[in-house]
Parts: sequence; structure tokens; C-alpha cells
Amino acid sequence: MTSALALPKSSLLTSSMVSEIMSDTDPLPGQLDRWLTAHGANLVAVRRHLHAHPELSHQEFETAALVARELAAVGLQPKFLPRGNGVMCDIGSGDRVIALRADLDALPLPDTKDVTYRSTVTNAAHACGHDVHTTVLLGVGQALAQLEQQDGIGGRVRLIFQPAEESINSGAPEMISAGALKDVAAIYALHCAPQLPVGIVGVRSGAITAACDAVEVKLSGKGGHTARPHLTADLVYALGRVVTEVPALLGRRVDPRAGLSMVFGSIHAGEASNAIPNEGSARGTIRVLNRDAWREAPDLVTQLIKDVVAGTGAKADVNYTRGVPPVINDRMASAVIAGAAGAALGAERVVEAEISMGGEDFAFYLEHVPGAMIRLGTGIPGAAPLDIHQSAFDVDERAIGFGVRTMVHTALAALASPSF
Repeated sequence: MTSALALPKSSLLTSSMVSEIMSDTDPLPGQLDRWLTAHGANLVAVRRHLHAHPELSHQEFETAALVARELAAVGLQPKFLPRGNGVMCDIGSGDRVIALRADLDALPLPDTKDVTYRSTVTNAAHACGHDVHTTVLLGVGQALAQLEQQDGIGGRVRLIFQPAEESINSGAPEMISAGALKDVAAIYALHCAPQLPVGIVGVRSGAITAACDAVEVKLSGKGGHTARPHLTADLVYALGRVVTEVPALLGRRVDPRAGLSMVFGSIHAGEASNAIPNEGSARGTIRVLNRDAWREAPDLVTQLIKDVVAGTGAKADVNYTRGVPPVINDRMASAVIAGAAGAALGAERVVEAEISMGGEDFAFYLEHVPGAMIRLGTGIPGAAPLDIHQSAFDVDERAIGFGVRTMVHTALAALASPSF
């Protein structure tokens, strides 16, 4: 993950495409560096304030208010979602619109770091880097506002500050319903990647994150004494078959190239060691990289569970909950952001991103318009690597500047690109 950009041939993202874009997308020689020198400390302060005052999904009212104040301070006109926990803001003029998206919400985890900006909210922490995403997009908006006042930016850039990325009932559909994608030609986002050193960005064409759904299986049947299991519907045995056989059967019913994975994280039945219970349950997730396989998954998983349980005498109720689709980066959008990142940071700092089986609701936007999400390296030199969604997660704050550089160049490159 530290080699130069070398995307697989199947992605159709060629080095010549990236080089062509790089040669035409460095409109800011020195100018953006000077802006970051003047405003970088303020961006770090904003990030630390957000980190110390996290808000959970659907509760991002103070975070949204801070975003709106920061944007209004540079002469922009931000607009709130109807509930007030999300913000949209256009910069520039014209019919061509490029959107950039950040997410606002924190996770329901304690913050266990010993830092001055440690979370002040019990069991809430920015352990996924959304405070960095928000700060980067604020910096992009402020820098673009200055460029627009000076020379214009050649179109419109729409900033989307979205609530509730971490929730099953996520905020992306709400933003779309509120008009976030109206007239948008393409959309871009970044995500913190502690596995990458600070200063590195990872780009990938095609699937970069998986669809993520949830399934709950409730079994019921006649219980009884463990000495006479033949007189019962042995629910513990039935649950054991569900959690072992159904994932295995899926591997024989779905094309392996779809990348489907079913893993159970919770199973419960009974209390006494000598009593077969009347009911039990298991909960797990289904993750898949292929859109077609994702669309077919609910019916297939439900049927397989019922088929496996049928021979045990138990009754199965299956609750399959849709989560998010896979994030499948558009080929040309990936080329644009790879070239822009190369122009902003240097080609040697752009690497191929790995596929993640995690879910990301940025996928909902890509169901409507082309776009791409990239990985922003946030690894802290010399520190033990911590993954996102861990209580002690933190970032090298120099990543904010690298993120601003990358996304400003991306916005301008996409505005100038004839490909969308």
C-alpha cells in the first residue's frame, strides 16, 4: 500500500488517463500552500473542538451550527437541512456543479485517549475520523470561497455536510431528498485511513467498500429436558446449523467474485445447561461487493435459513434489514481524483487503495451520479496502529492540510473535466 498508483487493468483506470489529468489540474502553484499556512492552525482548532464535543447520529445540531458559522464567516450562504443537523452550501456560479461530501456524526464509544481534546461527552467519540472529514471540507469551502472572490472557480462546488453516516437509517437519503444532488455532475469524498502514513492518499476504481446489511434470526419451538431431545425442537442445535451452514451454503450459491461474506456476531438461547429452550436468536451481518448480488441477498439468505431450519422442527422468523449499498467508484471520477491528488501532493503520494468490507453510505450518492471516495492517510509516525471504531483512535493532524489540498484540486479538476 505504499507503492505508486498501479490500479488493476480491470478497473480501466490507466496511467495515461491520470497523467493527462495531472498535467492540467495544478491551478494553484503556491497559492493553496500560503492559504494553509495562514489558516492551518484554525483548522486544527476546529477539528479539536469537534473531537471534544462529538454528537451521535441524528443529533448533530451543534456541529451543523458550527459548520454554518464557519462558512458564513467567509461570505458563503449555508443552508440547513429541515431538522437543522446537516448543511449544504454552494460556492461559485454556473450550471456545472461538483459536490464534495463530509459526514458529521460520532460513534457511541468512550474516548480513552489522554489528550487535551478528549471527548467531553460520555460514551461518544469521533473514533471514525468524521471530525477530520468535516474540518477538511470546511477548509476546502473557505479556500474555494477565496478563489471564487479572486478569479472565479469555473462553476459551482456544493459542500454537503451530512448527518448520520453511522446509522442504519442513514443521513445520505435525507440529503438527497433535500436536493443535495440537484444538477450535480459528480461527487467526491474522502475517509480517514490510519493504515496509510500521513501524506498518502489511496485511490481505487470500482468497489472500494462493501454493502452491509443486518439479519436477525428468531427460532421458536417445543423445549424440554436435554435427556430427551427427541421430544423437542432442539433450538440450540438449530441455531448452530444456522450460523455454520448458511454462510457455507452462500459460498455455493453466489459467484465468489461477488465478495459476499456472512458473519454472526451474536447468538443466544436458554440459560440452564440441562434444559432445551423454547426460543433463541442469532444476529449477524451480510457484506457484499457486487450490486447484483446485494440486490438478491435478502431473498436468498432468508430462504437458505428457512431451508436449514426446516429439518429441525423449529420455526424460523427472519428479519433482514437493508443497510447500505457497496461504494463502487466510477472509473473516470477515480482518474480525476487520482490526477488531482498527484497534482496536489506529488504522484509518489498516490497509491492504490485496498478494498474494505466495511460499509459507507456514500454509496447512496453513487446510485444517482458518478463519483469516487478515496482514503486519506492519517497514520501517526511511531505510534501503534489503531483502526477506526476503536476508543483510542486518533490522527496525525497534518492530514487535514493534505486533505484540503487534495479536495480543492479535485473540485477544480472535476469542474474543468469534460468527462461528466
